[in-house]
Amino acid sequence: MSDRLVIKRVYLPPDKDDGQRVLVDRLWPRGVSKREAAIDVWLKDVAPSAALRKWFGHDPQRWEEFRRRYLAELADNTDAVDQLRELAKTGRVTLLYGALDEEHNQARVLLELLRGNKHGAQD
Repeated sequence: MSDRLVIKRVYLPPDKDDGQRVLVDRLWPRGVSKREAAIDVWLKDVAPSAALRKWFGHDPQRWEEFRRRYLAELADNTDAVDQLRELAKTGRVTLLYGALDEEHNQARVLLELLRGNKHGAQD
C-alpha cells in the first residue's frame, strides 16, 4: 500500500498521477478555489482537532508531542482512518494539506499511520 499513498501541499497544481485527491485539513485552505484544488474527497474528520491544531501552531519544537496526541486522536477515530485505507485499496491516494511546513504536518502523521510506520514516514 505504501506506493499508493503520497502527500502533497494543496497549493501545488493537480497532477494526473495524484489519483484520488483527499484534503485532510479541517479548514479549507486559504486562497484556493474548489476548482483549482481538484479535491475528490474532503475528510475533515481525519484532521487534528481544533484544540490540537491551535496548540501545535506548526511549531517544530512541539512536533513529537503533536504526533503523539494526534495519533491518540486517530486511535479514537477509526472510521475516518478506515475510509482512507479503503480509498487506498482502489488506487493511488494523495493526501493534501495546506501547511507551509512539509515535514511537520498532519498529512505526514497520517502517512506514517497508514503505512504502518509510526516512527518516521518517507515519501
